[in-house]
Amino acid sequence: LFGNALDNAIEACRKVEQRGLEQVITFEQGDCMALTMADETFDAVTVAFGVRNFEHLQQGYREMARVLKPGGMLCVLELSTPTNPLIRWFYNLYTLHIIPWFGSMKSGDKSAYRYLPKSIAAVPQGDDMLQLMRNAGLRSTQFKRLTLGTCTIYTAVK
Repeated sequence: LFGNALDNAIEACRKVEQRGLEQVITFEQGDCMALTMADETFDAVTVAFGVRNFEHLQQGYREMARVLKPGGMLCVLELSTPTNPLIRWFYNLYTLHIIPWFGSMKSGDKSAYRYLPKSIAAVPQGDDMLQLMRNAGLRSTQFKRLTLGTCTIYTAVK
């Protein structure tokens, strides 16, 4: 973990400790393509803004389905490209030009800030994402676009 990810992990641990939930909630770091947990371990699996970074998305969904109990829920929140042409124009202006410009002003590295929109554009979205979930053995797949289509929540049941 590094940067904001490390800060977020520290904050999550602090909140668990404050609430006295150390025996209920634990955190682990691992390989999403080969989870160490036993089959049918969890009632729910969640991923926020991460599946677009999976090297092999279908394999990642198979692993998440494997560790879900029957009837368990998968919930994925992911950045997405707006489908409305007007919103998409402003989104492209912001993600392809403004973010890299400000990012390069702060860090001196423009290329690092070009990764985000490229990773969003590359990940399957909408019905294509649902098909990957179904291919992994999940059912009752649904998605809902949020924040003018800049992010989408996907759900499925094992």
